[in-house]
Formats: sequence, structure tokens, C-alpha cells
Amino acid sequence: MTLLLFGCTAQQIQSISDAIGLEEELTAEQVASGLKEALVKGVTTGTQKVGKVDGYFKNPQIKIPFPPDIQKVENTLRDVGLGNEVDRFVKTLNRGAEEAAKEAKPVFVSAIKQMTIDDAWDILKGTDKEAATNYLMRTTSDELRDKFSPIVKRALGQTNATKYYSEIITRYNKIPMVEDVNPDLESYATEKAMEGLFFMIASEEKKIRANPSARTSDLLKKVFKEQD
Repeated sequence: MTLLLFGCTAQQIQSISDAIGLEEELTAEQVASGLKEALVKGVTTGTQKVGKVDGYFKNPQIKIPFPPDIQKVENTLRDVGLGNEVDRFVKTLNRGAEEAAKEAKPVFVSAIKQMTIDDAWDILKGTDKEAATNYLMRTTSDELRDKFSPIVKRALGQTNATKYYSEIITRYNKIPMVEDVNPDLESYATEKAMEGLFFMIASEEKKIRANPSARTSDLLKKVFKEQD
């Protein structure tokens, strides 16, 4: 993470130390390394948690449901006895997101390396407990979406989500008196997969900030020391 902290004056570095409640002055190298370590740790843990079997599917906070804008499809299919097909599709949809999440870490790490001193300052001294996550959202969403789209498409195919979805929509459209639907599954899955990733990264960031036991090195403890 290139923080440009190495051009800071001694007064600026002392200000950072004061802002985060440290008794001893931190060097530019310590601040840079501490932030780098904290962000990479959060990204690594967050992506590992979602990029495994049931990482999405069995986490109610990020589980991807049947597309809400066509909720009538799910309701109608369940009413006509096709609930198992709907459940099978939802499971494979989440499996696709879990596969895609494995590819996210390099995108996040690249963004961390490009962080500036202003970004670092805002993250350290601000009151926003998700400042680092919000930074990643601002700087990675477009690239992540571009990278995720083909990955999600491939993952949905590998897990048969696309096949099951096509079968579901085809069956629905054959029901008398219903209006045909054909929503973009890949776009929906991509956005929901990204939302889940950022949610988990934010959770890890909060732990590092609030819980001393989550700071697994002396440097993390120094940089993110809680104020008295």
C-alpha cells in the first residue's frame, strides 16, 4: 500500500499518533505498515469467509435470495408445487457467488497499495468505523464488477444455477395468464455477491478497530490502539 507517508513532516506524524491516542510517536513506516497489515488482514479474512462452501448460503446476513423484482415468480411457482426447484436454484445461485468471491482479494489488495496519505488520515482519525471498507467500495467497485461479471457467469454455469434458472423461468412463462419475464440473472448475482463481500470486510474492520484480540500483531495494536 503506497501511502506516501514517507513525505510527512515529523509534526504530521505526531498528529496522527495523537489522533489515535498513542503515547509514543509512530514513524511513517509504522503507520504505513500498520494500515497495510490491517486492511489486507480484513480483506483476506472477509474473502475467505465468503469464498467457501456455504459462505453465502448459510449466512443469513448475505445469503442471496430469489431476485426480489420478480418475487411473483417464486410465489407462483411455490403455489403450483415447484418450491423444490426454487430452493435448488437459490442454493446454486449462492454457490456461484461463493466461487466468484475467491477471485476478489487481488482487486482489493491492488487498491490498498494505491492508497494516499489523505485516505490514510481519514481512515485513522475519522469516526467512521467502516472507513477502510468505504474506501475500498469507492476505489474497487467498478473494477470488481468488471472482473466479477465473467467469473459469476462461469460460476453460475458450473453450479447449474443458470440451467435451473432457465428451467424455472420457462416453467413460469408457460403458466396461463402470467406476464412473461426474463430478468438478467448475471447482473443480479454480481451485485449481490459484491454486497456480501463488502459486508464481511466491514465486519472484519469493525473487529480490528474495537476488539484488541483481533489485532494479531504488535503493530496492529499500536496503530489501532483505542483512545482512553
